[in-house]
Amino acid sequence: MTLARETFHQQISQNKRRSILLMAVVVVIFAVLAWFIGFALAGDPANAVFFVPIGGIIALVVALGAFYGGDSMILGVSRAREVSETEESQLVNVVRELSLAANLPEPKVYVIEDSALNAFATGRDPEHASVAVTRGLLDRLDREELQGVIGHELAHVANYDIRFSLLVGVLVGSIALMADILARMTFWGSMSRGRSSGRGGGGAQVFILFLGLLVAILAPLFARLVQMAVNRQREYLADATSVELTRNPYGLERALAKLATDTEKLEGANKATQHLYFVNPVKKLEHNARGLFSTHPAIVDRINRLRKLSGQPEIDESGLGSIAGRN
Repeated sequence: MTLARETFHQQISQNKRRSILLMAVVVVIFAVLAWFIGFALAGDPANAVFFVPIGGIIALVVALGAFYGGDSMILGVSRAREVSETEESQLVNVVRELSLAANLPEPKVYVIEDSALNAFATGRDPEHASVAVTRGLLDRLDREELQGVIGHELAHVANYDIRFSLLVGVLVGSIALMADILARMTFWGSMSRGRSSGRGGGGAQVFILFLGLLVAILAPLFARLVQMAVNRQREYLADATSVELTRNPYGLERALAKLATDTEKLEGANKATQHLYFVNPVKKLEHNARGLFSTHPAIVDRINRLRKLSGQPEIDESGLGSIAGRN
């Protein structure tokens, strides 16, 4: 591939560094949450310290589990089913030919039996990658459009977006769960310490517990920001790489337009996995795609980037329908 080769390799290096940094940050967050949980249980800062290594160990176990088994978890949550060439010959052939063009190992191929239009790639590296598409995508996209979508997903495989996105998907959910446990225990502990302070003591303990409650609220928000920080620029890069692989910007352009006009909700998707998909499957967030908390650029912006590559004029959202219906 010749398009932005330097940028592509920079993205690979950045994603590898981000994956290590993300795991380190999660260990720290788990340790802090564990200290506050320990304090809620023991009521003493010194004794709470014993919970810190427990939190760190749990974080490491979760991180390693996400690294080696997170893709199976996400495929399971998404209700994806592995298919063979006999079952889905066109899909498997498209994945195979574009994998060869990108000089990648051929990933496993999955189908999600859902009429919504979407796709995603996952795995820890190109040698352990999987590509999943919905039944709606297969039914409503022609071969050129399907090539555009698969080329985009294989770009995420090649530049290790899949590793970082995989870790984010699992670890964000784990932080939210840990914070929920802390919030419940902090509330229970504050009620108990509050009664004690009313009898002449425990004011400092109540303050620390309320601080723990604040941490329990902020930790998931921080994790959410990390999820949003999965750089939206990567979507533009993957789109451009898909065009280079397929040598056809119009297939991807039409595919994006069709997905933009699709109103069906993808049942197996949720906020923890939304950043993995070709377009945001949470429709109410897709409509606010230029906002701070969006994981994807607006579809019309992605289409206009492609139109710029082929020397076409920009469009607005009113023009999506005409592109979607063009063959």
